[in-house]
Amino acid sequence: MADNTTASVQSQFGRAAADYATSAVHAQGESLARIVELTAPQKTWEALDVATGAGHTAAIFAPHIASMIASDVTDEMLLEAAKLANARRIANMLTAKAAADALPFPDESFDLVCCRLAAHHFPNLEAFVREVRRVLKTGGRFALVDNVAPDRERLPNASADEIKTAIADYNSFEKLRDPSHGFAPPPQVWVDLLKSNGFTIAAREQMEKELDFASWVERMRCTPETVAELDRILASGPVPLRTFLKPRRDDKGELHFTLQELLIVADKTR
Repeated sequence: MADNTTASVQSQFGRAAADYATSAVHAQGESLARIVELTAPQKTWEALDVATGAGHTAAIFAPHIASMIASDVTDEMLLEAAKLANARRIANMLTAKAAADALPFPDESFDLVCCRLAAHHFPNLEAFVREVRRVLKTGGRFALVDNVAPDRERLPNASADEIKTAIADYNSFEKLRDPSHGFAPPPQVWVDLLKSNGFTIAAREQMEKELDFASWVERMRCTPETVAELDRILASGPVPLRTFLKPRRDDKGELHFTLQELLIVADKTR
């Protein structure tokens, strides 16, 4: 299963690597600067960025630390990350091929591990968290940003069964657009997973991310049939899902919707 997921990620993102290099959501999103602020990186730190994509998170952390390894399973993404480092003249940023649930680094190698807008592709979130803990030094810091599914806070009028269905519907919506999508849990799942694996939560925030539908589907090279079905879901799909995604059209008639990004900073305490 993990091998199949890795192959799917490599296939999807190999084709789309250049698009992600220029994607405003990934290159300039609000959470990018905010996760650096919450993490408070130190000049002596050695860091690892997991599933770096086009390297935007690695590149924004690199000037604040001693060294950064930008890792990914996709060769095309690593090439884009290297291009970004060269373009910005970031001398302390290197690239490495690595799977999130089998990091090829010794125990206690890093002061910081970061991962932004990628974990929903991983086949096993707990295996990923265990690997993060393993390669972090004691007292090291983990900085995570990822899309999350609906919960009681976002759907206060929904029943428990309706929220459970909305979580499944949201992940199906994402997977329809991107077959390499795995699972984006609601926020508390991440909190519980980190705490049960020896982390203490140092900071937690959640922010809305507005997306324009046209570029969102274009980035994954969706077929016209898939685009039509995604549009239909936003227009007339399940009410709890649409409440969560907040679809709307601007003055020009262009379709937009909202995703939720969770930002967590957690320290390895044991």
